[in-house]
Amino acid sequence: MTHSETGPQDAQPQRGAQEAAEDVVARILARAGGSVHSTEGTALQSGAETGGERDGDQLDREERSALRRVAGLSTELEDVTEVEYRQLRLERVVLVGLWSTGTAETADVSLRELAALAETAGSQVLDGMLQRRVTPDPGTYLGSGKAAELAELVASSGADTVVVDGELSPSQRRGLEDIVRVKVVDRTALILDIFAQHAKSREGKAQVELAQLEYLLPRLRGWGESMSRQAGGRVAGGAGIGSRGPGETKIELDRRRIRTRMARLRRQIAGMAPARETKRGRRRSGAVPSVAIVGYTNAGKSSLLNRLTAAGVLVQNALFATLDPAVRRATTPDGRSYTLVDTVGFVRSLPHELVEAFRSTLEEVADADLLLHVVDAAHPDPAGQVAAVRAVLADIPGADDIPELIVLNKADLATEEDLLRLRTRFPGAVVVSAHTGAGVDRLAEQVAELLPRPDVEVDLVVPYTRGDLVSRAHSVGEVLAEEHTGRGTRLHARVDGALAAELHDAAALAQP
Repeated sequence: MTHSETGPQDAQPQRGAQEAAEDVVARILARAGGSVHSTEGTALQSGAETGGERDGDQLDREERSALRRVAGLSTELEDVTEVEYRQLRLERVVLVGLWSTGTAETADVSLRELAALAETAGSQVLDGMLQRRVTPDPGTYLGSGKAAELAELVASSGADTVVVDGELSPSQRRGLEDIVRVKVVDRTALILDIFAQHAKSREGKAQVELAQLEYLLPRLRGWGESMSRQAGGRVAGGAGIGSRGPGETKIELDRRRIRTRMARLRRQIAGMAPARETKRGRRRSGAVPSVAIVGYTNAGKSSLLNRLTAAGVLVQNALFATLDPAVRRATTPDGRSYTLVDTVGFVRSLPHELVEAFRSTLEEVADADLLLHVVDAAHPDPAGQVAAVRAVLADIPGADDIPELIVLNKADLATEEDLLRLRTRFPGAVVVSAHTGAGVDRLAEQVAELLPRPDVEVDLVVPYTRGDLVSRAHSVGEVLAEEHTGRGTRLHARVDGALAAELHDAAALAQP
């Protein structure tokens, strides 16, 4: 967001919400005996909210802001009869987490990330509970005693949703809801809801819907006898008298409809693949190298893309602000062209359904010649973020063989000690600030060094009628020398094989 777009009236509510969330996290950790870090360690850093002139007009920001939830919508289970997976109306939430392994700092980071996810979905975090427990309870996740304590906390705070920092089995979710009597949402459902809000392209919406249905299918259930009613095969279609008899129960019918819809979505996503492959094929045929920007969510990938290309891609201080990949052209300091691909951000325990549904989008990563792995240097656990991103990349065929360049972003927010420690842990990393532009020139030089160079050297005369070939040699090749003669342009350059063949054919026409 540019400075002109953020006035004092807009900034004050944002700071107030962040301070309130900080107070909640501090209270939860203090109750659990954990430690509280400075506000620089929050998942949503106040300093990252403002963009620069490189971020463009940010025309999508108003539309994104309109997706904030409306106050007064309740999700209590008093009148629910047969719908299990309703649209999440996250509003006033209580956080729940288990501290089973690791240190207090690990529990701190995980809880802050959960609070940031809830805020991104449009919620107000009221309070929470952090329990030290080796393994989750198979019935209620927390155990009966802690679940009863949670119910009292929910009732006293007036919350209408409980957000659990983990993935709940259907029985755990049902057992916890029966006790707290409000909607229980696990981490996976929360991330899916954020994706559903932010998806804009036709393919992105289809991918999110497919992931939601895959999540819903094993968790579909009802209350009472509403889901056990049987009807003949044609009754559901309104056939009426004469068609009744043993048939599917309502829950079986809903499951079949979900499977049918999932199959249709998979066909739609597969049908969009040729268009993506055609675009990638054009870039490959033009011998234009590709650089994919990957990293943890809210690490500053879109800001870095804007800084390198002035692309004007939406930049927002929120998790998963970017879902649809953006491809922009950039130029190295020595004049070679390459493409930059901005990809969806990753997160710890990224839902398997999302990884599968977005596999077609992640193909852009597998086709890249270089990975720019953007890391939030001001985050309290950047090494954990790097490990989470690499775990997702390991599931993408071919991604392990692509060279990786660590980019330590948000240097303006990190301390000198943090940067020194990270540079020691990740040798060769480049320190930048996409917000201020510091270190971006050094990053561009490093990208130029790591990009593959053309492997065919030519020294020939190109007729003036084929100036397009000379221009391509400048954009995708490496021109070593150029001289204008009476017969044409003498070109000494390194180019790819396809362009070298075209240059030789054109040079043959220039022979006397």
